[in-house]
Amino acid sequence: MLSQYFGNQGTEFSEADAITAVQFDRTGEYLATGDKGGNVTLYKGEDVASEEEDSAGKRKTRYNFFAGFKSHESEFDYLKSLEIEEKINQIKWCRPSNNAQFLLSTNDKTIKLWKIREKKVREMAIMEHPSSTETIPFPKLPAASHSVVATTERRVFSNAHAYHINSISLNSDGETFLSADDLRLNWWNLEINDRSFNIVDMKPTNMEELTEVITSAQFHPHHCHVLMYSTSRGTIKLGDTRQRALCDHGSKVVEDPAATSQTNFFAEIIASISDVQFAQDGRHIIARDYLTLKVWDINMESRPIQTINVHDHLRGRLCELYESDCIFDKFEVAVSPDGRSFATGSYSNMFNVHNRAPKNDVTIELAKNADVVDASAAKRSVAQTKSPSRKRNQQDALDFSKKVLHVHWHPTQNMIAVAGMNNLYLYDL
Repeated sequence: MLSQYFGNQGTEFSEADAITAVQFDRTGEYLATGDKGGNVTLYKGEDVASEEEDSAGKRKTRYNFFAGFKSHESEFDYLKSLEIEEKINQIKWCRPSNNAQFLLSTNDKTIKLWKIREKKVREMAIMEHPSSTETIPFPKLPAASHSVVATTERRVFSNAHAYHINSISLNSDGETFLSADDLRLNWWNLEINDRSFNIVDMKPTNMEELTEVITSAQFHPHHCHVLMYSTSRGTIKLGDTRQRALCDHGSKVVEDPAATSQTNFFAEIIASISDVQFAQDGRHIIARDYLTLKVWDINMESRPIQTINVHDHLRGRLCELYESDCIFDKFEVAVSPDGRSFATGSYSNMFNVHNRAPKNDVTIELAKNADVVDASAAKRSVAQTKSPSRKRNQQDALDFSKKVLHVHWHPTQNMIAVAGMNNLYLYDL
């Protein structure tokens, strides 16, 4: 059910206000969003008990606005005659230190490390001078005080990517992070911003020989030497830096033979993985391509252990989606704390929650009075309608301009943060 909502639904808004990144911190106390205008907005949660939850011994979190700041400005690359957008591509929270929070934000070219600190401010009032000049006045501290949130740009990590940065990932050691563009994977230290170590370089000598690009990258949640990255050909490559410092050729390659065997025009486009995530157990991988979610066991590279059809009803409309560029939409996937449920977006302001037990799948519409329906029933109503005209009408009713791309799951609770245009929704499941 919808627990909180931030935004101005139903009113006109600037395109710069569209949310492009959503991220909880590792404790779930803080939530950050980034938008197309280069702004970062922070929310802080507090535990709120309700009568029903008290009897069950549970508490839920309510988020309030905490701070907001401008992270990136638009720039112009004069060497390439290319404008660099201020749009925030991703946000990642770092480990807190000295009562301060830290986060990384990135646009297409530049990564920035920000420090967020809440300070108590007391206003000093000077006592009036007494008539006697022999008495020295002392400042008086009133009992009342207020908090101020200060945001400081600590470091800028730049000039390391020739192509657009598509993902960043914090390492479990808390000291390093990855950044990935179409052809390179760089390993950074949070304390050093003038150099990075290139661990993957897929750029061929002749660019005409290029067959795939990197689409997403992530560190293992527990092992700081293990990482993975996905490609546009639908493959997932796992690298282990204990075996090789350069991970161009992964120690394991995970690939679905059913997807790679197709040879039609759209096969490679729909096979491209838009997002890939480790489950908290570190053994399972969840990958999202345009039409499906696939669950992998890293000990079994031959085939996925589960394939969930998300957009199976769109297979007959690939030509239309290609012409409108919707087929290139990059949908994210969020994994529940227990690793058994996955949230991902769709069209018409809808997002889906899928489970390892498919009968429990649900589809939720982003709205203040959201409707929750059984996802399998919704798919059957479109795919198995007896009347062809009725089936076509249901498919035509999809609004491809209202797409839900960005989702993130609370690290300890069954709460999902979902971005829809300029609005942020929080759902308790």
